Amino acid sequence: MNKKVISAMSRGRADYGWLKANYSFSFANYYNPENIHFGTLRVLNEDYIAPSMGFGTHPHDNMEIVTIPISGGGLLHRDSEGHEGVIKPGDVQVMSAGTGIEHSEENASKDLTTNLMQIWVFPRRRGYEPRYDQKAFDVKENPNKLHLVVSPEGRDGSLWVNQDAFFSLGAFTEDKSLEYKVQHSGNGLYIFVVDGPIEVEGERLSNRDAISISEADSVTINASAGSYFLIMDIPMHINAN
Repeated sequence: MNKKVISAMSRGRADYGWLKANYSFSFANYYNPENIHFGTLRVLNEDYIAPSMGFGTHPHDNMEIVTIPISGGGLLHRDSEGHEGVIKPGDVQVMSAGTGIEHSEENASKDLTTNLMQIWVFPRRRGYEPRYDQKAFDVKENPNKLHLVVSPEGRDGSLWVNQDAFFSLGAFTEDKSLEYKVQHSGNGLYIFVVDGPIEVEGERLSNRDAISISEADSVTINASAGSYFLIMDIPMHINAN
């Protein structure tokens, strides 16, 4: 097993006034040649967007994009495929950029800062048709277990992406120990703690800390009451085609 703890304070940071961003991997003005991606996980940004502010229309292609609001008034999404709606805390959004899509993202609230995670994963191959979906999950209303929210085939009511990637969210109101089994042989795990503490394979993590794990079939997680975290189970090999 290979594991690495990534502390919250070690992330790249940017303050644009209307946007305060935390970069787990090289992105925008943060560049670290030794920290470009973890397997097919290319981007994990934690953003704080000021009320009524946001990202104007901009393009993406050949990337699987997952957005998970944490708190605030939600994110208003519009795209060139005709989709429009608000993604609220409790929702998960997937957007397969594929051959190309343009979208805008704006804080839907005039009063509240919106805090969210945006995650980019390389697809199995280039050239998929663009697609969009979002869904509400009762993670906090049904605590003390893991909820599969993203998978390659939409297993168990999850949203699907064009990659052998599995995202699970867990919120805990009591101390609980669980074993997480890696979904595909050769996949790695990147676990991001929204609220802690939790312990993963003997490593204690707090708010916004993360741990990457590869060459493991399973891991032991000790969740504490009040913890909330995301497990990203992803292929370690990027297909260049």
